[in-house]
Amino acid sequence: MNLSFYIAKRYALSFSKNKAINIITGIASIGIIASTMALFVFLSVFSGLKEFSLNFANVSDPDLRVETNSGKTFFIHPKQEDQLNKCKHIASFSKIIEERVYFMYDNKELVAYIKGVDNRFNKVTDFNKHLYAGEWFEPNSENIVIGADISRKLGLGLFDYNNALEAYVPKPGKGDIENPEKAFNKSLLFPSGIYSINEELDGKYVFCTLELAEHFLGLNHNEITNLEIKLKPNTNENEARKELISIFGSTIKIKNRAQLNDSLYKMLQSENLFIYLFSTLVVILTLFCLAGAIVMIIIDKKDNLKTLFNIGVTQNAIRAIFFTQGIIITTFGLTTGLALATVIILLQQNFAFIMITPTMPYPVLFEWQNMLIVILTILILGIASSWIASGTVNKKLLEQ
Repeated sequence: MNLSFYIAKRYALSFSKNKAINIITGIASIGIIASTMALFVFLSVFSGLKEFSLNFANVSDPDLRVETNSGKTFFIHPKQEDQLNKCKHIASFSKIIEERVYFMYDNKELVAYIKGVDNRFNKVTDFNKHLYAGEWFEPNSENIVIGADISRKLGLGLFDYNNALEAYVPKPGKGDIENPEKAFNKSLLFPSGIYSINEELDGKYVFCTLELAEHFLGLNHNEITNLEIKLKPNTNENEARKELISIFGSTIKIKNRAQLNDSLYKMLQSENLFIYLFSTLVVILTLFCLAGAIVMIIIDKKDNLKTLFNIGVTQNAIRAIFFTQGIIITTFGLTTGLALATVIILLQQNFAFIMITPTMPYPVLFEWQNMLIVILTILILGIASSWIASGTVNKKLLEQ
């Protein structure tokens, strides 16, 4: 067995005659355990909150969305639809028309998006599962599905065929407007369902049939604003992108969920980085205690070190003793802290001991990626502090 490792193991496992040093070493070990637990729990909690937040976006957003590079709309031809149906990476697709529209009901006004969808829309997303009142509209109908926030702001109910929701949009074209009454397309809409997901989405969309949106906005048949796509399970996104480019050419741009929610993803990544840096600062402060404990042990063992030096053990070998001791203490604290944190996370994940509301558990998510980050962080900082502390062994100390 390596001499430095053997002595370091003895020093790490045995108690010193000096009680103060035992206390300092114990505090350093407990500090490493606590900081490891804190770092892993914080990262797991944030992973849970991140997944919880993104679930709302995943409800309304497809796996991929195809848009035009120029203008608002583009044409999709029957031949292209046949090619999409034959794609091995695409499970389903839906043609979409989306435009900002002015709504009026009972002298109340609101600006929101009208979203015309075809009968395959609910195969691409699970939007209809979030209806809390009414039902999804039938094909070729003038019924619509509105958000809960829109319903609340306009005081709009369901199946009221005596009082329609009025929608206005400017007519396409160029030149000056001579008659304001003829400058807008108008449509009368009748809500058949109300969805509820989150505050932002509940006040954003009014869903209708694709044909109604085409007629209302003055678009041609098969003229759409985007194409929403659901991929088959375990599909390679890059391969699906290549298929879409081969069908539509370079005139399109393709966005995934991260790109559709760019600001949300950036915000979550920034918060994750802040939490990691803050937790790492706590770890650094804790490992200063480890460095201090090793220095105290070096001073306590000074006579033993002089004996080792006099019988031929080199200065580097003596430094290696305390460097190895620091690694042993760090590894012990890391292993114990990870084990305890894993138990806490799994218990919360499976039994929900901590609740946000009586029906909603505090979200946590066990991820191996977080565990790897914790292991690398603790080991790197532990090695650095052990190296710094072991560097206090010098010839002056050994020759005194």
